[in-house]
Amino acid sequence: MRLLIFLLVFIRVILPAQAQTTTEPDSMRLTLQQADSLFVKNNLLLLAERFRIEASQAQLLQASLYDNPTISVELSTYNSEARRVLDVGRQGQKIIAIQQLLYTAGKRNKRIALASEAARLTEFELLDLLRGLRFDLRSRFYSIYFQQKTLARFDQQLATLQTTVSAYEVQYNRNNVSLRELLRLKALLFQLNNDRTAIVFQLADDQRALRTLLSIDQPIKPVVLDESLARYQLPLQSEDTLQQIALRNRPDLKATESLTRQAELNYNLQRALAVPDMRVGGTYDQAGSYVQNYVGLSVSTDIPFFNRNQGAIRAARSQISYQTQLQRQKVMQVNNEVATALQKVREVERRVQSVEQQFTDQFDELNRGVVVNFQKGNISLLEFVDLIEAYNDSISQLNRLKADRVSAYEELNYFIGEDLFR
Repeated sequence: MRLLIFLLVFIRVILPAQAQTTTEPDSMRLTLQQADSLFVKNNLLLLAERFRIEASQAQLLQASLYDNPTISVELSTYNSEARRVLDVGRQGQKIIAIQQLLYTAGKRNKRIALASEAARLTEFELLDLLRGLRFDLRSRFYSIYFQQKTLARFDQQLATLQTTVSAYEVQYNRNNVSLRELLRLKALLFQLNNDRTAIVFQLADDQRALRTLLSIDQPIKPVVLDESLARYQLPLQSEDTLQQIALRNRPDLKATESLTRQAELNYNLQRALAVPDMRVGGTYDQAGSYVQNYVGLSVSTDIPFFNRNQGAIRAARSQISYQTQLQRQKVMQVNNEVATALQKVREVERRVQSVEQQFTDQFDELNRGVVVNFQKGNISLLEFVDLIEAYNDSISQLNRLKADRVSAYEELNYFIGEDLFR
């Protein structure tokens, strides 16, 4: 009876896997380098952020412009003595005045410096967005790769197990096997299908996120070479060195420093605003002054008696203290993030190195002999089920560990702000 079951499994095991493979939708095969290039070219968030940079550059241009002069014209509407309307000729009356605002205390240059620092902040925000999205891209890329490998193993096992269950149903109908044996195999098949569904759901979420990052609508088939994974090795630099690299490179830290500089520049500007500006102009009065065709020079300024910009200066000074504290907090955060990421890398590398070489080969070899030994009667149904469950769980855990390894290294890249593993 077991020989018959084995022959049915052997004949039919390949066909379901092939059928399932051929029904998959067309996928776009991409290496990580190709995905990176497509991401930089197509990602809509990055494209939108570039417009923010253009807007900040336009604000810098606006800050550098001078104020327009103001001109005023006063015309005589009616000459009651000559009884003329709009008497603006030689015997009439008109006043023309022009005035220009002149900034004092270097206000224009201070505004330019503040706008320039704001533009630099926008660039740092773009770099930080790029850093975060690239980390997400690479993590999803390798997660999909290892999930697809796990799914391929599950499909092979499901094909074998489904055929085995079908063969057992035939034998059960002939009263050659017990209902308990049949139900145990069906329970194993049900559990394996549930595990596969969980992987498919996670894979679908990762595919959706990756397609959004790349701005495409096709499923991704990651192409990963052995040398691509081999480049992830424990860094030679010490923890202190890596922290110093992060402090130099992290765009989010530079953004925090830029906000501190903006607070200082704004304080300088608010102090300058306490100094009154001057308005200089000239006036031509045809017949309304003590002489005909009067030409005069005007200079005016505010008297800083009530408003000396005290509130704004005080607020700007407090903003400096606030941003300084945030900057110190950010430095501490960066150092802790690098230390934690390095600890994760060391731990996951230790786990992978301890199991990958022997564990995978032994389980693959054992799995290949499970059906044969079950057919020969060398193992019982309970042992067969236990071995299948152990193999599937171990393969799933191992591929998850490999994905976690790459994610840990990419997280270290993310927290350092530099690609250490090229």
